[in-house]
Amino acid sequence: MARYVQKYGGTSVGSIERIQAVAERVARFKAAGHQVVVVVSAMSGETNRLVELAAAIQDDPAERELDVLLASGEQVSVALTCMALLQRGIQARSYLAHQVAIRTNGQHTRSRIEKIDTERLQRDLEAGCVPVVAGFQGVDADGDVTTLGRGGSDTTAVAVAVAMGADECQIYTDVDGVYTTDPRVVPSARRLDRITFEEMLEMASLGSKVLHPRSVEFAGKYGVPLRVLSSFEDSGDGTLITTEESHAMEQPIISGIAFARDEAKITIQGAPDVPGVASKMLGPVSAMGIEVDMIVQNVGADGQTDFTFTVKRGDYADAMKIVLGVVEDMGAGDVTGDNRIVKVSAVGVGMRSHAGVATKMFDALARENINIQMISTSEIKISVVLDEKYLELAVRAIHEAFELSGEAREEA
Repeated sequence: MARYVQKYGGTSVGSIERIQAVAERVARFKAAGHQVVVVVSAMSGETNRLVELAAAIQDDPAERELDVLLASGEQVSVALTCMALLQRGIQARSYLAHQVAIRTNGQHTRSRIEKIDTERLQRDLEAGCVPVVAGFQGVDADGDVTTLGRGGSDTTAVAVAVAMGADECQIYTDVDGVYTTDPRVVPSARRLDRITFEEMLEMASLGSKVLHPRSVEFAGKYGVPLRVLSSFEDSGDGTLITTEESHAMEQPIISGIAFARDEAKITIQGAPDVPGVASKMLGPVSAMGIEVDMIVQNVGADGQTDFTFTVKRGDYADAMKIVLGVVEDMGAGDVTGDNRIVKVSAVGVGMRSHAGVATKMFDALARENINIQMISTSEIKISVVLDEKYLELAVRAIHEAFELSGEAREEA
């Protein structure tokens, strides 16, 4: 007998038929003798609908009240899921955040989980009951409802799995696992049997939307195996996300290619080449809550240097406005920008023990006459910034160069 935490996303509970399918799946696990805790998101589209309702009332919705509103979506899901289980003769009990005591730090709309009281969940499991927990929400020290922000339900599931000592946290979604890259761009992309927490965290941060980086980081910190599975298919073992040591001998050089379409870059030319110039330029940008990603500063000459950084495309206009003001104050030269760029990244822990990975990637791009505008590297990833028109060609070229398709290599 194993103990599982199963999380079902919005598309997995998006209709009565989908909720019935979730109940059938849980019933099979119960019939096999396993203990199951279920975590559900709001039904597909519901959170967006609630946000629109709030916006129709208040231009800038009060965060405390917005959290109360948004948390109602999961309340519907947990109740309907329990009803579907009860209809099948399976004991089930729904729980909102305050009933499980999912304690958070109290920061509305983007709270973090601090502690979970598992007493009621443990009691249910021992009695053969299936607890169904609302994802995405918590309560602070004052008893106020808080929500966890993007990827919140995944984070709830991982946190519950950690607190309950689960054997595995299973994330059910509309895809059947983690692929070497997006199959919509490379039809021959292959589902991975395994990938490390570190690789998955990089891929999620670099544009892969299967899991939110926050939930992967949480699982990796506490060593809880994650498995990504499809709630729309009954076959296949999905992708297991686990430690590097568990499959080090099988580890390939590159596990996947991630990409992000929503990138923009800003270049300051002729900035004073003096200590602290980077802080003076980027400090005001960060102070406005704009996340800076890649940064390149050229070697100074004649007391001047060029400085380039990237931001999300949605932040481009605000970042440009801030930079223009800073540049005027410091007496730098021209400011140019481009909001038609993309980032493509090769990820793999095998880079640590193999030379020539960057050269192979750059050669693949050169053969397609694709110019690289910026480069960023870490121990297990290489990222390049390119003109957006080359995105799909670049992903296909790199994917082919590292033989990630079909049966060309062992699965990660």
